[in-house]
Amino acid sequence: MIQGKVIAITRSKEDSEEFVRLITDAKARAISLPTIELVSKGEGMVNEFLAAIKEDDPDFCVFMSSKAVKLLFDTARKVLKYERLQLAVANTIVIAVGPKTKAALEAEGIRVAHVPERFSSVGVGEVFTMLNAEGKKVIIPRSGASTPFLAQLLEKIGLKVKEVYLYDVTSYRDLSQWTEFKELFASSKIDGIVFTSASSVRAFFDIMLVDTDEKSLQKNLEKSTIVAIGPFTADELKKFGVEPITANIHTVLGVVETIKSHFS
Repeated sequence: MIQGKVIAITRSKEDSEEFVRLITDAKARAISLPTIELVSKGEGMVNEFLAAIKEDDPDFCVFMSSKAVKLLFDTARKVLKYERLQLAVANTIVIAVGPKTKAALEAEGIRVAHVPERFSSVGVGEVFTMLNAEGKKVIIPRSGASTPFLAQLLEKIGLKVKEVYLYDVTSYRDLSQWTEFKELFASSKIDGIVFTSASSVRAFFDIMLVDTDEKSLQKNLEKSTIVAIGPFTADELKKFGVEPITANIHTVLGVVETIKSHFS
């Protein structure tokens, strides 16, 4: 039973509200563990994105995270190019990787044409296959830490892909929120840890190895159930010698159901 278990998720409080609610509803305890923070490419990224759209005239625009949406549109507001950006994006067929990203786009007045059944790069590829989009052009605003998988997948399908990098990812710097987790973890009182991206995996080890040796860290990880939200996150964990359970459905709800099933 999951009741009474302590589960940490590698997201900030703001980004883990749904997870905390679902875990709390299951009468377990959730700990938000911010692992990464975004470092914006600055005001120039709006110009770069607009220039890429003008030059390439893409048929599609794919957003892979709500963070990318917020960062791009917030920056456009600051540099007084919001309406230009809004029009440029609206003139493409917009695909959002999942419901949270769709909601972020709709909040900016952007109509989302497609959301894949699987909220992942593979799901986006399935949408394009269904659309018979061979020969079409697509632009993807995203993180500098992103893997090349999506671009390579879409190119195999026959699309012409342009990626514009909006931000880089770095390990979270304010570690005051990690104090309780580290104490519980050292005492083997963390029952499960959920990793939600490859970046969060790298940042977790970067942060933990500051004051913990690798051998002790691995030993304590073996006492917790490690859950990956999807296969890319699982692959990153394996690089650090961790064999995780991977959620079948790559969403927060999917992760929670996987945890419930495991502890049952």
